[in-house]
Amino acid sequence: MISTDATCAGTAATPKDFKSPLKPIWCPGCGDYGVLNALYRALAAIGRPPHEIAFVSGIGCSSRIPGYTTAYGFNTVHGRALPIAQGIKLANPELLVLVAGGDGDGFSIGGGHVPHAIRRNADLTYIVMDNQVYGLTKGQVSPTSPRGTRARSSVYGSMESPVNPLLYTLAYGAGFVAQGIPGDLDGLAAIIEEGIRYPGFAFINVQSPCVSFGEPDNQVKVQRTRMRKLAAEGHDPSNRLRAIELAQDYGQELYTGVFYRNPNPPPTHGSQVKALQDERKALKAGAPPALSETDNHPTCC
Repeated sequence: MISTDATCAGTAATPKDFKSPLKPIWCPGCGDYGVLNALYRALAAIGRPPHEIAFVSGIGCSSRIPGYTTAYGFNTVHGRALPIAQGIKLANPELLVLVAGGDGDGFSIGGGHVPHAIRRNADLTYIVMDNQVYGLTKGQVSPTSPRGTRARSSVYGSMESPVNPLLYTLAYGAGFVAQGIPGDLDGLAAIIEEGIRYPGFAFINVQSPCVSFGEPDNQVKVQRTRMRKLAAEGHDPSNRLRAIELAQDYGQELYTGVFYRNPNPPPTHGSQVKALQDERKALKAGAPPALSETDNHPTCC
């Protein structure tokens, strides 16, 4: 039976319960260390034991995260974490399913999967570590790299406008959209916990700096001085139009917190599938017995 409570085993969960023996191999100072520790805290607060959690990722530095947890982990191919996660959730609806990836993994090759996961309202928490660069493959521009970014793949500077993950997901209709930074560990843990508890698709963009190829003005210490907490700004997360206005400042202002949380979440994809299955079972159970071959072709006399 799937437990729903932090004290299911008689004792409260702790962050250490979700820490695997594998040691992270990210570059020293990488923002993903902070994301991982915030995740440990959030999972401890949720309290589901590790065997009731599935953690799916794509390819990239950030996609190593499942292996550093004690949850079931699945490294998929590049950009395909969301469809795999949806399949897992449909096959075993009682699992808590998390998804992790980077800005390239999620908004380049995997960008086409995002709107469909949102419109289905799959009950997933999607954490994207957005560092505006392809870190694992040595510093090419990514979908979220600012225009003019000079990198190995664009020595004259990127000529493309960046993808705005916050605005994209809000425009697609996501019911929960938030952003955090690893330098604000308490705030990020709270955001991840709230995203997990949201009944439906939750998108969390984490500005997770790349120390090897990222911009010097977008590192952890600098981010702490730049961040503007939405709660302190008096933002009402139920106001979707205001959330869209704030999201347009992506790349200019570093807002952290919940941009939007739908106060009336629609049914999840899984709940609709279950309702349909239950309806079909009920119809089958109440249906008249099938006609036999002789019933279909009665003999004369």
